[in-house]
Amino acid sequence: MASSTEGLPDTRDGSGTGAGRDGGAVEGIAAEPVSRWFAEHVPEAEAPLDFSLIAGGRSNLTYQVTDARGARFALRRPPLSHVLPTAHDMSREYRVITALGPTEVPVPQTLGLCTDPEVNGAPFYVMEFVDGYILRDAGDTEAALDEAGRARAGRSLAYTLAGLHGVDVDAVGLADFAKREGYIERQLRRWYEQFRNSHVDGVDTGTVVSEVHDRLAADIPPQQSSSVVHGDFRLDNTVLDEDGTVKAVLDWEICTLGDPLADLGLLMVYWTEPGDEAALIGVTPTTLPGFPTRAEMCGFYAERSSLDLSRLDFYVAFGYWKLACILQGVYARYVGGAAAGDRSSVDGFAHSVVTLAESALARLGGVVTPPPAR
Repeated sequence: MASSTEGLPDTRDGSGTGAGRDGGAVEGIAAEPVSRWFAEHVPEAEAPLDFSLIAGGRSNLTYQVTDARGARFALRRPPLSHVLPTAHDMSREYRVITALGPTEVPVPQTLGLCTDPEVNGAPFYVMEFVDGYILRDAGDTEAALDEAGRARAGRSLAYTLAGLHGVDVDAVGLADFAKREGYIERQLRRWYEQFRNSHVDGVDTGTVVSEVHDRLAADIPPQQSSSVVHGDFRLDNTVLDEDGTVKAVLDWEICTLGDPLADLGLLMVYWTEPGDEAALIGVTPTTLPGFPTRAEMCGFYAERSSLDLSRLDFYVAFGYWKLACILQGVYARYVGGAAAGDRSSVDGFAHSVVTLAESALARLGGVVTPPPAR
């Protein structure tokens, strides 16, 4: 998640900002009412409280809350702007993390949920602050883990995902959390509709995206089981300890129930290997020596799962296609004005959308048509 300071929420005092102990304004936090809420619901936090933004953007925002003793907590709230009415549901995110708390899946301990928008302009929840490494680039990774640690990180990540998919959703109280069957069909409808609603004049990304959609829709594998699906399971959505073991899985905002292999397929998309074309925005650190290969990651997952992985290429293709649709939506919003007139950072988005869709087509055994000669 990238930091963001754009937009302000409506809060009870109308300011949209709060102040930390150092007196600095903190966008997205109404410090006084939130501190009063802490006093009532998180009594172990000793006032005064200091608030600082850790990570955010168009994803949910995460703040570090530090109390008078130096104890730290994490607060999550929706983005400050561009929030759809049905998106960024704090109650759903809080519910799934709380339900997974007693299981083997490593998640932060939840401490309280506030659904009253009068407190901070939007619902929020508080959980424990999990200290450790979040590996987003090669430099941070090289500084944090040696080759043996990277190998452990990959293995731990695969085992953690298999453990998540092995959770009995009925036993943990998530039976009514979402529909279970027909997951891929629903996802295809959802993301294709978003793609078609994100047209950019003068840019043709639709041909290959539509072709992949039709290929996927015509050959959906039978859903072998229903499980908790994280929806964005990747290395930098986890916190690792000093030896590479996963301490906590983060960013549950699009979690649902459905086909577990969709998570594994998307992890393979993010799990870049040396020699891969940089199709995604940003550079993953998994090309460094020590990290397992994609095949090894699938092997680790299979050690802890009874699922048949013979159709995994379908789910990898679906992962590439889904990211293409998401990126098209981001591109359309920026072109529509979210970039404040600066198009320099998104000029390559259309190419990336096509590249992702072509990667999906290649996984399906399709032929990628070269662009016409000029």
